[in-house]
Amino acid sequence: MTSDMNNMIYSNDFADFLIEYNGDPTVLEPFAQYGYFIVNFYFAIVHLPVSVMTEDVISKMGYSAIPSLLGLTVDKNLEASGIIRIRNVPNFNLKGNGVLIGIADTGIDYTNPVFQYADKTTRIATIWDQTIMNNNPNNIVHYGTVYSKEQINLALQNPDPYSVVPSRDDIGHGTMVAGISAGNEVPASNFYGVAPESELVIVKLKQSKPYLKEFFRVPEHAISYQENDMFIGFQYLLNYAAAVNKPIVICIAIDTSQYAHDGRGGTSSWLSLQSSLPGVAMVITVGNEGNARRHFFGTINEDIGYETIELNVAPNESGISMEIWGTSPNFFSLDITSPSGEYIPKIDIRLNETREVTFIFEPTIIFVDYQLVESQSGDQLILLRFSRPAQGIWKFKVYGRGISPMTFNSWLPMNDWILPDTYFIRSNPNISLLSLGCANTPITATAYNAEDESLYINAGRGYTRIQLIKPEIAAPGVNVLSPDLQKGFVEVTGSSAAAAHAAGVAAIIFEWGIVNNNYPKMSCQDIKIFMIRGARRKPDLVYPNPDWGYGILDAYNLFDRIRSGG
Repeated sequence: MTSDMNNMIYSNDFADFLIEYNGDPTVLEPFAQYGYFIVNFYFAIVHLPVSVMTEDVISKMGYSAIPSLLGLTVDKNLEASGIIRIRNVPNFNLKGNGVLIGIADTGIDYTNPVFQYADKTTRIATIWDQTIMNNNPNNIVHYGTVYSKEQINLALQNPDPYSVVPSRDDIGHGTMVAGISAGNEVPASNFYGVAPESELVIVKLKQSKPYLKEFFRVPEHAISYQENDMFIGFQYLLNYAAAVNKPIVICIAIDTSQYAHDGRGGTSSWLSLQSSLPGVAMVITVGNEGNARRHFFGTINEDIGYETIELNVAPNESGISMEIWGTSPNFFSLDITSPSGEYIPKIDIRLNETREVTFIFEPTIIFVDYQLVESQSGDQLILLRFSRPAQGIWKFKVYGRGISPMTFNSWLPMNDWILPDTYFIRSNPNISLLSLGCANTPITATAYNAEDESLYINAGRGYTRIQLIKPEIAAPGVNVLSPDLQKGFVEVTGSSAAAAHAAGVAAIIFEWGIVNNNYPKMSCQDIKIFMIRGARRKPDLVYPNPDWGYGILDAYNLFDRIRSGG
């Protein structure tokens, strides 16, 4: 790769696009003058001048080409999951030996003793830090800097370790995920990682560029990552595992509320494809949107021909985006009424059009994108991007034509990307899980409180938009002890913690199956079935259900069933 291309990756003057090219080089020919990088047979990353990111870029390039923005999902638990009990069973003292746990996140505090062996050497196999620009990129990665186990060990022997390996986790989310899934046992602090003998493979993601935040109306201060950086990070984790011939569990604890929540997006489909391979498992968070009132489900009233969305916008909201996904083969359109009562008549459907809507009595500008047949889902997308949205209640009448029932779903951005008082008046808590968590083959974990076995109130809920059963399993995610950035421990709550816990359990299952040669061709689907069979279920609930999936993760019960053949 040329130094010019390396500069494009970091420069705010260039926009990034994720292109599905499926091995056809002619798809990439229009981008040759600027440069592109082929990630694998399916996808390439293209860099174009940021001037192409006009408000109508979706109508020109399609919604799927623009990387989604992803955010963090964090807001006793070995005993609750049966880990301690299983370690007391002869031949089942499993701690993840011989298994990799891969994490693409905020990085890791590699100096923390919970990630070191007793001799003070590192348990981290490699760190790819995308944020540290390397002017001499190599064949391993085409941007950022890779640090090997040997380099990390040299750093740990140095009084100033960051002078040798300058990679840091300044946020702590990646350190938390790594610690819960694979941290060493520290009995004095009552801390126990689930798979403390596994090795870690880490990608520190670079944060998203300003142009993409601006396009999706995400606040400048918000923590977010780009889909293309995450995607290539996952590919790095898989490539490393293949090179050393070890099974890998990838814990995905960042996600997005963008896209169709159906598991059919390009990245979601690729995750399903990869996690169907022997020796590869993926565990994904559901997110923390279940109680945030950011999902709306509507059915067109055939008598009047529309359904009304009411959106409350908080004071001082600088900008928001809102996605409406309608089920095929139906056609959907909308009109708009502002908080002051100003009415914008129905915006008729036109193929792949961007419409600018302005108001007389409000400073608001809304760009409305129609994707009549969105390329990956096959369904219709209406994307609304608000600049300076007026405070108060906005009303959108969504009209439908086609075959009954005519249903649609709408989502608002996640986390702190909008203010807490911006929400749907008649929200629906179901289908509030995040988009990657809708991928079919990976394991999607929700969070519960191990103290009283209650569901975490903010956990995203299923099923997917097309009724795939998600989540599959519930893991501890409330007041979970985690390493912090001061070499101590802190209680954390959120679905990231639950996904990390479930990933550690997946690693010990891989140790039993692949490393110990009991099930050499074990895949993510096999692990999922084992988890479902061993799950604890409450007698007063029907399973599966959108809140708990198939029940509470119980490793002891899982292996007890294997041992007994039940």
